[in-house]
Amino acid sequence: MRFASLGSGSRGNALLVESGRTRVLIDAGFGPREISRRLARLGVPESGVDAILVTHEHSDHVGGAFACSGRFGWKLLMTAGTRAGCRGYAADIETALIDSHASFEIGDLAIQPFPVPHDAREPVQFILTDGDSRLGVLTDAGHVTPHMVAMLDCSDALVLECNHDSSMLANGNYPFPLKQRIAGPLGHLDNAAAASLLARIDGSRLRHVIAAHLSEQNNTPTRARAALCGVLNCDADWIGVASQATGFDWREI
Repeated sequence: MRFASLGSGSRGNALLVESGRTRVLIDAGFGPREISRRLARLGVPESGVDAILVTHEHSDHVGGAFACSGRFGWKLLMTAGTRAGCRGYAADIETALIDSHASFEIGDLAIQPFPVPHDAREPVQFILTDGDSRLGVLTDAGHVTPHMVAMLDCSDALVLECNHDSSMLANGNYPFPLKQRIAGPLGHLDNAAAASLLARIDGSRLRHVIAAHLSEQNNTPTRARAALCGVLNCDADWIGVASQATGFDWREI
């Protein structure tokens, strides 16, 4: 199994996961032309993607999902709450509904959704496995819950939200209500919260940790890496960072 990011941040998100002949995208926050361009960078044609798993209805995660599904024929999967939150998108695009607690399979991948606290209708994140390796994906969560910790335990690879540095957010130029939303219990994980989650899971199998969904205004890769490597007692350079412009290249598990 391997995984790569097409881009991660407030201007668009998409994570590609591959096992055998199966490839799925987690979210599609870019339009079809941009998705196609970013897939080509990873050596993947549009015909090589089977499905999009949508985490929630915010535009940086679902903005291109319906258009890509319609143009490329990709299956589109999401919770009922997320579908209800997508009423402004193409009504004629068929979607498959998933249960936020029930696992399912797409080709060579087994997928386990799990609910997260975020200001959306029915947001989820995902665990993906090929039977041998386990990838945990967690972004867009306002705080750490015991269930999230249990789901991410014993992962071989982890894509983990480090949205903001709390001091940079507090002292930055965002309007106060937006600061409250981001830092609130239904907002986004800051570096310290991400590190605390990492400290609570069994990380003995971790081969990759990627800091994701970094704010371009309220965080830096250096700060995110410092928070996570302090927990893992590793070199800062071992922590990967998913950028908005280029995501990150293939990582093998």
